[in-house]
Amino acid sequence: MNPNEITGPFSPHHNTNGSLQRADRIIGPDDLIVVTGASGFIGSQVVRSLLDLGFRNLRCFARPTSDTTRLKSITRQFVVDAKIEFFQGNLLSRDDCMRATRGAAVIFHLAAGRGVKSVPDAFLNSVVTTRNLLEAGARHGCLRRFVNVSSLSVYNNESRPRWRPLDETCPVEARPELRCDAYDFAKLKQDEIVRDYATRLRVSYVIVRPGYVFGPSNHSVSGRVGMFVSRIFLHLGGANTIPLTYVDNCADAIALAGLAPGVDGEVFNIVDDDLPSSRQFLRLYKQAVKPFKTIYIPHAVSYTLCYLWERYSDWSKGQLPPAFNRKKWNVFWRRTRYSNDKIKTRVGWKPRISMEEGLKRYFQGQAHGERT
Repeated sequence: MNPNEITGPFSPHHNTNGSLQRADRIIGPDDLIVVTGASGFIGSQVVRSLLDLGFRNLRCFARPTSDTTRLKSITRQFVVDAKIEFFQGNLLSRDDCMRATRGAAVIFHLAAGRGVKSVPDAFLNSVVTTRNLLEAGARHGCLRRFVNVSSLSVYNNESRPRWRPLDETCPVEARPELRCDAYDFAKLKQDEIVRDYATRLRVSYVIVRPGYVFGPSNHSVSGRVGMFVSRIFLHLGGANTIPLTYVDNCADAIALAGLAPGVDGEVFNIVDDDLPSSRQFLRLYKQAVKPFKTIYIPHAVSYTLCYLWERYSDWSKGQLPPAFNRKKWNVFWRRTRYSNDKIKTRVGWKPRISMEEGLKRYFQGQAHGERT
């Protein structure tokens, strides 16, 4: 037996979402599914969701330096008739991509260049890797669908009428370089290359765009709420809705969108129901985790500060990078409503963890992190 494989009986004991029981899928339960970024916060839960759906042949792609403890803990729970392979490699290597995608019917691409600060690094680790993966998968001739996990932050929120919710019909950012955000730039270019290459290679694709994914092991507060400056938290969100999606719900949505028939070339936004406002989230956080000093910055003031920062950056010829600018303000702190209607109606997804329960688990994880 290959030491990097787990075989045994499959038991869908984890499944609590009725939508996961749907039988109409583009592949069968024994067809090979490849998941990149499988050891990550979201990727490991996507592996769980796929196992919940009854798929028994998974190849989990991770970097050689990745911690696979959580992933292996999840896969051990599925013990009947499941074949799970752990593949270590580098998506910048075309040879690794060829070996990883051999026989793949569906590829879920979650690996991304998170944490990188420069646009060239982000481009290399998100865009070039995606091209390598698509080309390799298409070359084998058995790829039924490529699923690209993008981000809700790729949208341009400046021209959206105030009454209109942000949904899949809204335009994406045309000048991502002006945001001074390497991750957003890379995600926009990644979406572009998926459309371009998938069309030329005649590969079916789906793009999913989660909002802010949260869960017990994600020890951070969304920048859409605000940020710490020393020991003081600058609250920037105010009454804005925060586009949260609990990690289990997000993973279910990714899995279902990737396997549903009749959605080739579609884009799906992923946010949960009953989204809290930034003010509600912050109040609950301080009650459940720890109190701290907060200063609320009104929207007119934060917008003006972003404008002044942007102008000074121009005047100084980039000596002060425009880390805060009006494009970023519109994405993160402009008052916005979000829609998840499309993924519900086209795919049959619904959140199986309520917002109340998800926040409870998240706050418990945060409180535990504070104690340790």
